[in-house]
Amino acid sequence: MIILFLSSGLLLGWSLGANDAANVFGSAVGSKMVSFRQAAIISSIFVIIGSVVQGAGASDTLGRLGAVNAIGGSFTVALAAAIVVFMMTKFALPVSTTQAIVGAIIGWNLFTGNPTDATTLTNILSTWVSGPVLGAVFAVILYILLKTVKRKSAIHLVRFESYIRTGLIIVGAFGAYSLGANNIANVMGVFVPAFNLHPLDLKLFTLSSQQQLFLLGSLAIAAGIITYSRRVMEQVGNNIMELSSESALVVVLSQALVLFIFSSSGLSAFLRNAGLPAIPMVPVSSTQVMIGSIIGIGLYSGARNINFRILGEIAAGWILTPLIAGILTFFSLFFVKNIFGIHVGSKTGGAVPVELPATSPDPRVSEIMQYLILCLIFVGLITALIYYLLDRKKRIELKKSEEKFWKNMK
Repeated sequence: MIILFLSSGLLLGWSLGANDAANVFGSAVGSKMVSFRQAAIISSIFVIIGSVVQGAGASDTLGRLGAVNAIGGSFTVALAAAIVVFMMTKFALPVSTTQAIVGAIIGWNLFTGNPTDATTLTNILSTWVSGPVLGAVFAVILYILLKTVKRKSAIHLVRFESYIRTGLIIVGAFGAYSLGANNIANVMGVFVPAFNLHPLDLKLFTLSSQQQLFLLGSLAIAAGIITYSRRVMEQVGNNIMELSSESALVVVLSQALVLFIFSSSGLSAFLRNAGLPAIPMVPVSSTQVMIGSIIGIGLYSGARNINFRILGEIAAGWILTPLIAGILTFFSLFFVKNIFGIHVGSKTGGAVPVELPATSPDPRVSEIMQYLILCLIFVGLITALIYYLLDRKKRIELKKSEEKFWKNMK
């Protein structure tokens, strides 16, 4: 039963991997500088690391927006958000998982009679504007710096492209880490108040109850990246604006910086200690930031290559996503509660984090989770190895073909 309830969160994670992960490597794959297989492997590894190491901050913020205090409610909220994201993905629209889960949580608040914390909601909504703006600003600054370095260094074009390709891989890894750190809250954040698990000792390190949930969610994200993200990567990389290799590098780095800023508790504490306003730990729409970065470069370059029709379709998705997710969640909760008799949540008297359902972890649930995590890690490692071997085989065959071509030319 526990696995069944978690399945909606895993589906949401898969949907995020299939859709939002395209924001990390979509521009690189679209510009043909990085193969999809390379992008999938790198993204999968670093999104898992970022989720487990640095995912707590944004998750706490969603808990303040609406602390879903029953497993049945967590299941329904995540399922409704996953369905909305999946349907948008089917139409190859890079819709935001952040907006879907926010709309779903508000739908749960309305159904259970819990107030939606206005301050938290304002902080989240503000990132829907500030995120793309920051992405555009970073993109323009980095684009100018890169062009200046290219002009003054007089690097040969072939070597420069090689540097760009290496840079895309490095910043792509950083982007995947930031995506996991910031967006894992969208996948497993609603389950945190309802689960209390034994710490999982893996000898080298120990995973808390929250980190175990984040690890499961990040493995689902990795599965989405590997199995279904190619189509959206091509949409992001080519259809919004034709990107050069250096533009692709700038877009990936700009998006990664913005996501990292809104998920770095260390940076927020540093600013607070310096007497400056702290940066809120808020789940940010990687889709919006990425598109803001692309538009920033496009406007700086004269806005000649931007496909505004695609942007219009994406903007419509931004408006519809939280609305549809909220409505679907509300009616789904009614169905789950009244048809199946499953408890979906109760009124807590305020939009503050609620108490966990038990003072001590259930050993049976913890044991099931531990076996599940270990099995998924094993499957993930095997999958990554297979992808690596296939990519290596492809590169060897390509090298042989090139050698044969030049031999025939001689």
